[in-house]
Amino acid sequence: MKAELIKKEGNVVDFKLTIDNDKFEAAINKAYNKNKGRFNIAGFRKGKAPRKIIENNYGKGVFYEDAIDIVFPEEYPKAIDELNLLPIDRPSIDVEEISKDNGLVLLVKVEVRPEFELGQYKGIEVEKVVYTVSDEDVDAKLKQLQEKASRLVESDKEIENGDTANIDYEGFKDGVPFAGGKEEGHDLVIGSGAFIPGFEEQLIGKKAGEEAELNVTFPEGYHVQELSGAPVVFKVKVNAVKVKELPELDDEFAKDTTEFESLDELKADIRANAEKEAADKAKAEERNAVVEKAVANTEVEIPDTMIEAQIDNSIMELNYSLQYQGFSIEQLLEMTGKSMQELRDEKREEAKTAVKSSLVIDAIATAENVTVSDEELDAEVAKMAENYSMTVEQVKEALRPTGLDDIKGQLRITKTIDLLVENAVIA
Repeated sequence: MKAELIKKEGNVVDFKLTIDNDKFEAAINKAYNKNKGRFNIAGFRKGKAPRKIIENNYGKGVFYEDAIDIVFPEEYPKAIDELNLLPIDRPSIDVEEISKDNGLVLLVKVEVRPEFELGQYKGIEVEKVVYTVSDEDVDAKLKQLQEKASRLVESDKEIENGDTANIDYEGFKDGVPFAGGKEEGHDLVIGSGAFIPGFEEQLIGKKAGEEAELNVTFPEGYHVQELSGAPVVFKVKVNAVKVKELPELDDEFAKDTTEFESLDELKADIRANAEKEAADKAKAEERNAVVEKAVANTEVEIPDTMIEAQIDNSIMELNYSLQYQGFSIEQLLEMTGKSMQELRDEKREEAKTAVKSSLVIDAIATAENVTVSDEELDAEVAKMAENYSMTVEQVKEALRPTGLDDIKGQLRITKTIDLLVENAVIA
């Protein structure tokens, strides 16, 4: 294999790829063995005609296209390594020559990563971030624990905001029940906004055993088209009213709900954890600020190919997230009244920022010769195994074929950002 650069214009590279005749002949034979069953040649059983006979009948180049499809994916990675290219899209190829003397000669055109000069990335000045933990913060967290330990008890009082009403209900549009509008024994937290506007508010003041007819209107753009903007009536029966009963915040509470022996010990632990979270948050914001300045200091002309690919990834991640919640991209577009192109356009600036950050961080890593050792990779995999309660072997088996390379790449990014922060002025 021989690769020869022809020209480079902007981010597009043209090069000549020469594959020796022996290797191309081997690929032709593979193509022949793969496809010989497709040919009907008089005097031969199907699939038994020799290659030369098929070529005589259908032309010498009958297997060339398939042979190129076989040999090109094998030789192309070697060529881009030899030419030190970083492609960002699929290559296009044209056949220049096929001969015994020169083998297969291909003209390859491919878009590559943009070249650029790094701006200042050492000595970057950012403002120090400090978050303090107040007594009110500790009390708020303690209140959350108290709420978590609360229990619901039935009451004969009238429904108020924050109470839980157990209800049977059925919805009617123009006097006719509509699909999905009926349920029995539903626990509804009043004021949660779980139901359409007006429903929960009309239950306030009702008591267990009472029945009511609630007049409400579905919001415009509701995902069920026939109910969008429609006035309806819900017939509701209140089965029970439940109020939240909170435990006393004392030493007994600490003993019953945590591993601590006193409320003071619990508060001290809450404060310690909150202070760690505050410090971690401040550190993360400082790191982000350093990276943002380093990226901003560098001018890069980002190819549309990379932006579109990043948008594709973003849409794919959004789709996975929606599917996890039982929705789809199509439902989201219908609910928001947007087209796919509008959704993609909304993500364009975010995609540009992500691509530029990736390019700049990678260029800094290269400039600073940031590498990840096998020991560092093994340590990261071991940490993952511990976090997921798996063995190292199980983690490796669960990873995609490129999983270890992905982890190594992420470690390289982390080490590069560490380098930026170490060389920054944070004050």
